[in-house]
Amino acid sequence: MPNHFHGIIFIGNNAYNGNDALQCRDALQCVSTENPVSKNKTNDGYKNQFGPQSKNLASIIRGFKSAVTVQARRINPNFGWQPRFHDHIIRNPNAYENISQYIIDNPKKWKEDEFNK
Repeated sequence: MPNHFHGIIFIGNNAYNGNDALQCRDALQCVSTENPVSKNKTNDGYKNQFGPQSKNLASIIRGFKSAVTVQARRINPNFGWQPRFHDHIIRNPNAYENISQYIIDNPKKWKEDEFNK
């Protein structure tokens, strides 16, 4: 689509979704229940446990948008992104097939899109 795109990101096994995380519904539910004070104490007090985000979907999207922006602004200096993204966890093969087909069919709907005026 000229005004947006869809994609499917595959994330391999890691500490949040591998065999050790089978009891979790998804990465958000795999949070530590340990006392953060005992693990994050520094000489001058306590360390903030909510530091910069990495190794998560938001950081993947941020990196992708950054790389595309650099290249796109070579063509159009006014290129910009919408500030957010919509994500959905694909939990089974049937959902994957439905979403894949939606992505394939989406460009065919451009003629009817409200932004195609």
